Amino acid sequence: MSVLAVDPEKCNFCGLCAMECRAGIFVIKEKEALPIVDRDAEALCINCGHCVAVCPPGAISLETMKPEDCTAVRKNLLPAPEQVEHFLKSRRSIRVYKEEPVPREILAKIIDIARYAPSGHNAQPVEWLVVEDPKEVRRLGGLVVDGMRSAIEESPGLADFFHIDHLVAMQQRGEDPIMHHAPHAIVAHAPGDAITAQQDGLIALTYLELAAYSLGVGACWAGFLHFAAMSYRPMREALRLPQGHHCLGAMVVGYPKHKFSRIPLRNEPKIIWR
Repeated sequence: MSVLAVDPEKCNFCGLCAMECRAGIFVIKEKEALPIVDRDAEALCINCGHCVAVCPPGAISLETMKPEDCTAVRKNLLPAPEQVEHFLKSRRSIRVYKEEPVPREILAKIIDIARYAPSGHNAQPVEWLVVEDPKEVRRLGGLVVDGMRSAIEESPGLADFFHIDHLVAMQQRGEDPIMHHAPHAIVAHAPGDAITAQQDGLIALTYLELAAYSLGVGACWAGFLHFAAMSYRPMREALRLPQGHHCLGAMVVGYPKHKFSRIPLRNEPKIIWR
Protein backbone atom coordinates (compact mmCIF):
# COMPACT_ATOMS: atom_id res chain seq x y z
CA MET A 1 0.00 0.00 0.00
CA SER A 2 1.30 3.43 -0.93
CA VAL A 3 2.20 5.76 1.94
CA LEU A 4 2.49 8.86 -0.30
CA ALA A 5 0.02 10.50 -2.62
CA VAL A 6 -0.01 13.52 -4.93
CA ASP A 7 -3.31 15.26 -5.67
CA PRO A 8 -3.16 16.24 -9.37
CA GLU A 9 -5.95 18.78 -8.95
CA LYS A 10 -4.00 20.73 -6.30
CA CYS A 11 -0.43 20.34 -7.58
CA ASN A 12 1.07 23.53 -9.02
CA PHE A 13 4.14 21.70 -10.47
CA CYS A 14 6.60 23.71 -8.36
CA GLY A 15 8.79 20.67 -7.68
CA LEU A 16 9.46 21.61 -4.05
CA CYS A 17 8.53 18.12 -2.84
CA ALA A 18 11.25 16.55 -4.99
CA MET A 19 13.83 19.14 -3.99
CA GLU A 20 13.08 18.80 -0.28
CA CYS A 21 12.91 14.98 -0.11
CA ARG A 22 16.49 13.79 0.35
CA ALA A 23 15.44 10.15 -0.07
CA GLY A 24 14.63 10.79 -3.74
CA ILE A 25 11.09 9.47 -3.41
CA PHE A 26 9.60 12.04 -5.78
CA VAL A 27 10.57 11.99 -9.46
CA ILE A 28 9.82 14.82 -11.89
CA LYS A 29 10.53 13.69 -15.43
CA GLU A 30 10.02 17.02 -17.15
CA LYS A 31 9.38 20.67 -16.34
CA GLU A 32 5.92 21.44 -14.98
CA ALA A 33 5.05 17.75 -14.79
CA LEU A 34 3.21 16.04 -11.95
CA PRO A 35 5.62 14.51 -9.40
CA ILE A 36 5.71 10.73 -9.56
CA VAL A 37 6.27 8.67 -6.42
CA ASP A 38 9.09 6.17 -6.89
CA ARG A 39 7.55 3.07 -5.32
CA ASP A 40 10.98 1.43 -4.92
CA ALA A 41 12.29 4.44 -2.98
CA GLU A 42 9.10 4.84 -1.00
CA ALA A 43 10.35 2.37 1.57
CA LEU A 44 12.99 4.96 2.52
CA CYS A 45 10.32 7.38 3.76
CA ILE A 46 10.84 8.20 7.47
CA ASN A 47 7.50 10.00 7.78
CA CYS A 48 9.21 13.33 8.51
CA GLY A 49 6.43 15.23 6.74
CA HIS A 50 8.72 17.70 4.97
CA CYS A 51 6.99 17.06 1.66
CA VAL A 52 3.61 17.78 3.24
CA ALA A 53 4.94 20.86 5.02
CA VAL A 54 6.73 22.40 2.03
CA CYS A 55 3.94 21.99 -0.57
CA PRO A 56 2.22 25.42 -0.94
CA PRO A 57 -1.16 24.17 -2.24
CA GLY A 58 -1.28 21.10 0.05
CA ALA A 59 -1.15 18.56 -2.78
CA ILE A 60 1.05 16.05 -0.94
CA SER A 61 -0.27 13.72 1.73
CA LEU A 62 1.10 10.80 3.69
CA GLU A 63 -0.88 7.84 4.87
CA THR A 64 -0.31 9.11 8.42
CA MET A 65 -0.34 12.86 7.69
CA LYS A 66 -2.76 14.98 5.71
CA PRO A 67 -2.03 18.67 5.00
CA GLU A 68 -5.35 19.75 6.46
CA ASP A 69 -4.38 18.11 9.77
CA CYS A 70 -1.12 20.08 10.04
CA THR A 71 -0.89 23.48 11.71
CA ALA A 72 -0.10 26.28 9.28
CA VAL A 73 3.10 28.25 9.89
CA ARG A 74 2.09 31.75 11.01
CA LYS A 75 4.84 34.24 10.26
CA ASN A 76 3.31 36.80 12.60
CA LEU A 77 4.00 34.45 15.52
CA LEU A 78 7.65 33.86 14.67
CA PRO A 79 10.00 35.84 16.95
CA ALA A 80 12.58 38.25 15.58
CA PRO A 81 16.27 37.21 15.89
CA GLU A 82 16.87 39.61 18.78
CA GLN A 83 13.87 38.13 20.60
CA VAL A 84 15.21 34.60 20.16
CA GLU A 85 18.62 35.71 21.37
CA HIS A 86 17.18 37.38 24.47
CA PHE A 87 14.91 34.40 25.20
CA LEU A 88 17.75 31.88 25.05
CA LYS A 89 20.23 34.02 26.96
CA SER A 90 17.76 34.92 29.70
CA ARG A 91 16.77 31.32 30.43
CA ARG A 92 17.92 30.23 33.89
CA SER A 93 18.17 26.90 35.64
CA ILE A 94 15.68 27.26 38.47
CA ARG A 95 16.69 25.92 41.89
CA VAL A 96 14.24 27.80 44.14
CA TYR A 97 10.55 27.06 43.64
CA LYS A 98 7.17 28.11 44.91
CA GLU A 99 5.08 25.42 46.61
CA GLU A 100 2.28 26.11 44.13
CA PRO A 101 1.82 23.11 41.82
CA VAL A 102 1.82 23.48 38.06
CA PRO A 103 -1.58 22.48 36.60
CA ARG A 104 -1.54 19.21 34.71
CA GLU A 105 -2.71 20.90 31.52
CA ILE A 106 0.37 23.15 31.59
CA LEU A 107 2.70 20.19 32.13
CA ALA A 108 0.95 18.40 29.26
CA LYS A 109 1.35 21.48 27.06
CA ILE A 110 5.09 21.59 27.77
CA ILE A 111 5.48 17.93 26.78
CA ASP A 112 3.31 18.47 23.71
CA ILE A 113 5.78 21.12 22.52
CA ALA A 114 8.78 18.94 23.39
CA ARG A 115 7.54 16.13 21.14
CA TYR A 116 8.42 18.29 18.15
CA ALA A 117 12.13 18.02 18.99
CA PRO A 118 14.17 16.41 16.21
CA SER A 119 15.13 12.76 16.57
CA GLY A 120 17.45 10.44 14.68
CA HIS A 121 15.75 9.02 11.57
CA ASN A 122 12.56 10.63 12.90
CA ALA A 123 12.16 7.61 15.18
CA GLN A 124 10.63 9.72 17.98
CA PRO A 125 11.48 7.16 20.69
CA VAL A 126 11.21 9.48 23.70
CA GLU A 127 8.45 8.82 26.23
CA TRP A 128 7.73 10.64 29.47
CA LEU A 129 7.15 9.97 33.15
CA VAL A 130 5.63 12.90 35.06
CA VAL A 131 5.92 12.77 38.85
CA GLU A 132 3.21 15.18 39.97
CA ASP A 133 3.16 14.42 43.71
CA PRO A 134 5.69 16.61 45.58
CA LYS A 135 6.00 13.92 48.26
CA GLU A 136 7.07 11.41 45.62
CA VAL A 137 9.55 13.94 44.23
CA ARG A 138 11.04 14.23 47.75
CA ARG A 139 11.17 10.44 48.05
CA LEU A 140 13.08 10.15 44.79
CA GLY A 141 15.52 12.78 46.03
CA GLY A 142 16.04 10.71 49.17
CA LEU A 143 16.79 7.65 47.06
CA VAL A 144 19.39 9.64 45.15
CA VAL A 145 21.09 10.50 48.44
CA ASP A 146 20.98 6.84 49.50
CA GLY A 147 22.78 6.00 46.27
CA MET A 148 25.27 8.77 46.98
CA ARG A 149 26.12 7.20 50.34
CA SER A 150 26.97 4.00 48.51
CA ALA A 151 29.06 5.97 46.01
CA ILE A 152 31.14 7.50 48.82
CA GLU A 153 32.24 4.00 49.82
CA GLU A 154 32.46 2.40 46.37
CA SER A 155 33.80 5.28 44.23
CA PRO A 156 35.58 7.78 46.49
CA GLY A 157 37.22 9.60 43.59
CA LEU A 158 33.88 10.21 41.90
CA ALA A 159 32.34 11.18 45.23
CA ASP A 160 35.05 13.76 45.84
CA PHE A 161 34.66 15.24 42.36
CA PHE A 162 30.92 15.85 42.88
CA HIS A 163 31.30 16.83 46.58
CA ILE A 164 28.79 14.15 47.44
CA ASP A 165 29.57 14.27 51.16
CA HIS A 166 28.47 17.92 51.17
CA LEU A 167 25.23 17.10 49.33
CA VAL A 168 24.46 14.27 51.75
CA ALA A 169 25.05 16.61 54.69
CA MET A 170 22.70 19.22 53.19
CA GLN A 171 19.99 16.57 52.77
CA GLN A 172 20.41 15.51 56.39
CA ARG A 173 19.85 19.14 57.47
CA GLY A 174 16.49 19.14 55.74
CA GLU A 175 17.64 20.94 52.63
CA ASP A 176 17.05 19.53 49.16
CA PRO A 177 20.16 19.88 46.97
CA ILE A 178 18.91 17.17 44.61
CA MET A 179 15.33 18.11 43.72
CA HIS A 180 15.45 21.73 44.99
CA HIS A 181 12.02 21.44 46.65
CA ALA A 182 10.43 21.44 43.19
CA PRO A 183 6.83 20.22 43.13
CA HIS A 184 7.26 18.02 40.07
CA ALA A 185 9.79 15.95 38.15
CA ILE A 186 9.75 14.83 34.53
CA VAL A 187 11.75 11.85 33.32
CA ALA A 188 12.48 11.10 29.65
CA HIS A 189 12.82 7.42 28.79
CA ALA A 190 12.91 5.16 25.75
CA PRO A 191 13.32 1.51 24.79
CA GLY A 192 16.87 0.28 25.31
CA ASP A 193 17.19 -0.81 21.67
CA ALA A 194 16.41 2.67 20.27
CA ILE A 195 19.71 3.50 18.58
CA THR A 196 19.69 7.29 18.91
CA ALA A 197 17.59 7.47 22.08
CA GLN A 198 20.19 9.10 24.33
CA GLN A 199 20.75 12.00 21.95
CA ASP A 200 17.04 12.24 21.18
CA GLY A 201 16.25 12.40 24.89
CA LEU A 202 18.69 15.23 25.55
CA ILE A 203 17.31 17.25 22.66
CA ALA A 204 13.72 16.64 23.75
CA LEU A 205 14.52 17.65 27.34
CA THR A 206 16.13 20.84 26.05
CA TYR A 207 12.96 21.60 24.11
CA LEU A 208 10.97 20.84 27.27
CA GLU A 209 13.01 23.26 29.37
CA LEU A 210 12.63 26.07 26.84
CA ALA A 211 8.92 25.38 26.42
CA ALA A 212 8.52 25.54 30.19
CA TYR A 213 10.28 28.92 30.30
CA SER A 214 7.96 30.29 27.65
CA LEU A 215 4.97 29.34 29.82
CA GLY A 216 6.38 30.85 33.01
CA VAL A 217 7.45 27.50 34.43
CA GLY A 218 10.97 26.95 35.72
CA ALA A 219 13.05 23.81 35.22
CA CYS A 220 16.42 22.41 36.19
CA TRP A 221 18.27 19.36 34.93
CA ALA A 222 18.16 16.61 37.57
CA GLY A 223 21.51 15.08 36.71
CA PHE A 224 21.93 13.19 39.97
CA LEU A 225 18.53 11.55 39.53
CA HIS A 226 19.54 10.50 36.03
CA PHE A 227 22.81 9.07 37.33
CA ALA A 228 20.98 7.15 40.06
CA ALA A 229 18.48 5.80 37.53
CA MET A 230 21.39 4.34 35.56
CA SER A 231 23.45 2.98 38.45
CA TYR A 232 21.27 2.46 41.55
CA ARG A 233 18.77 -0.37 41.48
CA PRO A 234 16.35 1.04 44.10
CA MET A 235 15.95 4.15 41.92
CA ARG A 236 15.20 2.08 38.83
CA GLU A 237 12.61 0.16 40.82
CA ALA A 238 11.07 3.38 42.16
CA LEU A 239 10.68 4.91 38.69
CA ARG A 240 8.89 1.80 37.39
CA LEU A 241 9.66 2.56 33.77
CA PRO A 242 8.23 0.21 31.14
CA GLN A 243 10.05 -3.07 30.71
CA GLY A 244 13.25 -2.60 28.70
CA HIS A 245 13.20 1.20 28.92
CA HIS A 246 16.12 3.33 30.07
CA CYS A 247 16.15 6.78 31.67
CA LEU A 248 17.49 9.37 29.22
CA GLY A 249 17.50 12.32 31.59
CA ALA A 250 15.27 14.16 34.03
CA MET A 251 14.22 17.62 35.12
CA VAL A 252 12.53 19.12 38.13
CA VAL A 253 9.87 21.69 37.29
CA GLY A 254 7.73 24.24 39.06
CA TYR A 255 7.01 27.94 39.31
CA PRO A 256 10.15 30.00 40.05
CA LYS A 257 10.11 31.73 43.42
CA HIS A 258 12.38 34.56 42.26
CA LYS A 259 12.65 36.73 39.16
CA PHE A 260 15.97 37.44 37.47
CA SER A 261 16.79 41.02 36.50
CA ARG A 262 19.82 40.49 34.30
CA ILE A 263 21.70 37.96 32.21
CA PRO A 264 24.90 36.67 33.86
CA LEU A 265 28.14 36.56 31.91
CA ARG A 266 29.40 33.43 30.18
CA ASN A 267 32.77 32.44 28.75
CA GLU A 268 33.58 33.62 25.26
CA PRO A 269 33.12 30.82 22.69
CA LYS A 270 36.21 28.95 21.53
CA ILE A 271 35.87 28.60 17.77
CA ILE A 272 38.02 26.95 15.13
CA TRP A 273 37.26 28.43 11.71
CA ARG A 274 38.15 26.51 8.55
